[in-house]
Order: sequence, then structure tokens, then C-alpha cells
Amino acid sequence: MLDLFAGPGGLDVAAHWVGVPVTGIEWDQNACATRDKAGLDTEMGDVRSFGPSDFPDANVLAGGPPCQTFTMAGSGAGRRALDEVLAFAKQMAAGVDVSASLARLDDERTGLVLEPLRWALEAHSGGNPYDTIVLEQVPSVLPVWKAMEGALAEIGYQSTSGILRAEQFGVPQSRRRAILIASRHHAPELPKPTHRKFRKGVPRLAGDECLAPWLTMGEVLTRDRSFIVVSNYGSGGDPKARGRRTSNEPAATVTGKVSRNRVLSSKGVEQKRFSHTEAGQLQTFPKNYPWRGNAIAQQIGNAIPPRLAAHVLAAALGMQLSKDFFANDATTSWRNTPVSADDE
Repeated sequence: MLDLFAGPGGLDVAAHWVGVPVTGIEWDQNACATRDKAGLDTEMGDVRSFGPSDFPDANVLAGGPPCQTFTMAGSGAGRRALDEVLAFAKQMAAGVDVSASLARLDDERTGLVLEPLRWALEAHSGGNPYDTIVLEQVPSVLPVWKAMEGALAEIGYQSTSGILRAEQFGVPQSRRRAILIASRHHAPELPKPTHRKFRKGVPRLAGDECLAPWLTMGEVLTRDRSFIVVSNYGSGGDPKARGRRTSNEPAATVTGKVSRNRVLSSKGVEQKRFSHTEAGQLQTFPKNYPWRGNAIAQQIGNAIPPRLAAHVLAAALGMQLSKDFFANDATTSWRNTPVSADDE
């Protein structure tokens, strides 16, 4: 598997869990420091400087392009440019070189969402197409994935896309991601939820009895008492209406500002804020994952939760994860690496 925009390794960790060799392309030196310590195969550089011919053995293309311009918390450049991006996708499918137009966008990161399509088209034209393509991004990018489905259909792929909720796949966090799966050999399906949907104020045991209850922060973190997390973000853009979650609920979306979230005791007393290890656990990285470099909170916030990624990869590759898959040593401990000391 080739992982574009690999970051600290969310998709790569999942690939190792399901037994798929993977190489990641990543330009950020901090994320590369983490990847190096974790032993992940990495090509440091800009994905725009490479192409399929540089990795001829890869038959699975995966990636999560930068999301900052598409998120509600970001500048919104991607959302404003959405119509342009959709038009560019159609032009690319018709064989038009849009690189100059992408370079003129307000924020160059916006155009990076189309890089996976460039790779897929080039691999096809070079006679060595990928068997499977797996992409993930924030929910607002779903229209781009839909446009890519049309482009990929023109070169022989069947595909599906949609929004998945992380807590429905055993992630102790109510994160939503737009997922695309494409295959040259079969009609793919998105993975089926294994856990119930989180709804504020609704008991864990409510809902479909065939699904497991969603996981709480308290279940995965080793703090010895209950706590309350006060989000760094305001609700609806109002900084005075900051969201709150208790340790008996999943975390809100873990972002690069997770270290700014306040943690209070049940009586309102300030507690130690989340360490890098704890923030990583909320993203379902193993507890001993060796975070390195600077901007570790940003590395964690930018990554797809490996547990969600494992379900997506398994669905894309026709694998069936056992019920106890995430209880084995491979997913709970990262290659017997000692727990890294937090620098808070």
C-alpha cells in the first residue's frame, strides 16, 4: 500500500494491523520523526514531486489529504473553492492538465485533495493501475469524493463513498470522516458499524442491541477518577458556549488543539490536561506509540484513528475482522516499544 499524506501513521498503523506492507509519503519533519521512531517505511517529500512510477510495486493507493481549508475550524478556503475543485476533477478525468489552475487557488492545500486522482489517472495511463483506492477526509469533502467516483468509473473502477462515525467503530471519540473506497475487481461497500451511535443525553445501552455500546474516554484512559472535558472550541462559533463531555462519554473530535482542552474533576477542580499519550489513545493509537518531534498534538489531531482505518481497509480489501481483533497484542502495543515520556 502507498499512503499519500501519511502523517504520523494513522492509516499505516492500521495497514500493519491487517497485514498489509505500506510506504508513506510525508513532507512534515515532525511527523517523519514519529514515523522513524515507529519504524514505518517513509519517503520524505511532497506528493506532488512523485508519481506512480516511483512506487511500481504498490497496488493499493490510500491517503488523507490536508483538511485544514475544508474544516469548519479552518479558513474555509476549500469550502469556498469547492465548485472549482469539482470542475477540476471533471477536467482531470477528461485528460486536462489543471496543475497551473490549482496553483492559483487562494490556499495551495485546497488543490491537494485532487492529488490522489492524479495518481490514479497516471497509474492507469501507465498501464499499472491500482487494484484498490482508499481515501479519507473531513465530511465537507464528500462532494469531491463523489466527483472522483465519476472520474474513476471512466477508467474501470467501482466505488462507494459516505460519512462514517468513528464511535460506531469502537473509537472513544465522536469524529466523522468522509470515506471513499474504489476497486477494479468488485463493487466495494463501506464497513458496517460495530458499535452504537453516540447521541448526547441518550444512554449507552439504548439503540440496536446487536451493536456494542460506544466506548467512553474513561474506559481507555487510566485516570483514577471521573472527569469533565471542556472543549477549546465554542458551540456554533460562540466561544462562551464551549462543549463539555464527561469521562462517561466519547471525546469530541480530537484536533490539533486537544492540549488546550481543560480537564476538570467532577467537582470542577482543574486537573492535568491530556498528555500526548492520552490524546493518542483517544485516536486509538497504541498507548506506547512513540510520538516524536514538535507539534505532537497537531500530528495526533490530523491523523485518522487507526481503529476506524482498520475497518475501512478491511472492507476495501475484502477482509473480515474478528470480534476480538482489537484485543490482540499487535493493536494494543506498538512493537514492544517503551511508553514515551510526555514532555508536558
